[in-house]
Amino acid sequence: MKRQNPLLEELKKVLPEIAKNADKAEDLRKVPTENIELLKKVGLHKAFLPKAYGGYENSLPEFGDCIAALAGACASTAWAFSLLCTHSHQIALFPKQAQDDVWQDNPDMLASSSIAPFGKYQETDGGVIFTGDMRWSSGCDHAQWALCGFLRENKEGKKDHCFALIPATDYSIDDDWHAAAMKGSGTKTLVIRDKFVPEHRIQKAKDMMEGKSGGFGLYPDSKIFYAPYRPYFASGFSAISLGIAERMLAVFKEATQGRIRAYTGAKVGTATPALLRIAESTHQVMAARAFLEKTWDEHAEYAEAHRYPDQAKLAEWRTNQAYVVKMCIDAVDRLFSSMGASHWYLDKEAQRLFRDSHVTGAHAYTDYDVCAQIFGRELMGLEPDPSLL
Repeated sequence: MKRQNPLLEELKKVLPEIAKNADKAEDLRKVPTENIELLKKVGLHKAFLPKAYGGYENSLPEFGDCIAALAGACASTAWAFSLLCTHSHQIALFPKQAQDDVWQDNPDMLASSSIAPFGKYQETDGGVIFTGDMRWSSGCDHAQWALCGFLRENKEGKKDHCFALIPATDYSIDDDWHAAAMKGSGTKTLVIRDKFVPEHRIQKAKDMMEGKSGGFGLYPDSKIFYAPYRPYFASGFSAISLGIAERMLAVFKEATQGRIRAYTGAKVGTATPALLRIAESTHQVMAARAFLEKTWDEHAEYAEAHRYPDQAKLAEWRTNQAYVVKMCIDAVDRLFSSMGASHWYLDKEAQRLFRDSHVTGAHAYTDYDVCAQIFGRELMGLEPDPSLL
């Protein structure tokens, strides 16, 4: 779908430079600083920043198109930076005091996260004392804050999944990201020991899904903040998978059109197998984009109408994104499996696209084995399985 997207047009101007840094990102095992500076220069970090702090409050379709394009240049950069952006949407659901803590003096501040409830805590006056080895914090080298998950006991004696908003001055980074893919995402561990987190910087995940959080209603004219946090938080994963697959179509065509088989001299680009593979993968990627755009548009329509989705719609949105990822991985695999041994060299783009593609399906939100069970239960009228959520 063609849509007006000034942010995407600005982003396209810096994508060639970011693409040149893709190998550097893998060598560094984090996003190069120059990539962060380029993306800030075009304002991508302001996509979900509240207008009150100078942000753009872009729609999810606009943001998704930007992240897909960025992933075609460097998936690691897209993975880390998309999360740094979507966390702004999440922070905008915190109380105003917490938002001021982050953005009042510097609206360019970014936050990484480790939202799985790895954290431990002790109750204290006015908040909690937080400790944890918080894993999977993509882009943390370029963040000044972090959203950290923990389970907090409520008055009924049950556990609430909560998020603590913690400044970088209160944690160190364990440089432990030695991975086979998304090497440049810098998805490291935050080490936090006995740090005080005030109550205004703690929110329940459930409240942030239902319009009950401390920041609810702060921006009555907003078209994006009357929405559950999770679809926005996770939006980048499927967009990145799509961007990788779209780039792989171009790489395959370029590599195959002039390819000659070493032993026979046959022209690979005119052979039936190559034609069948590029045709099916192209159809699959086109279908993935159309399906994802439909889902993004629904997100935007609900948020603009200040309408919160019910359980069935949330299940549909999540599993739609996971199915898009599954289609994109299939499309990439079909092409890469026929490209020959020369494309397994580490200086070849195709092998990086292949590796990074598979990571997009490895996140808890996009694991299709999990998502198919969630959707199947919903379709059959069964109660959600808490172990799958």
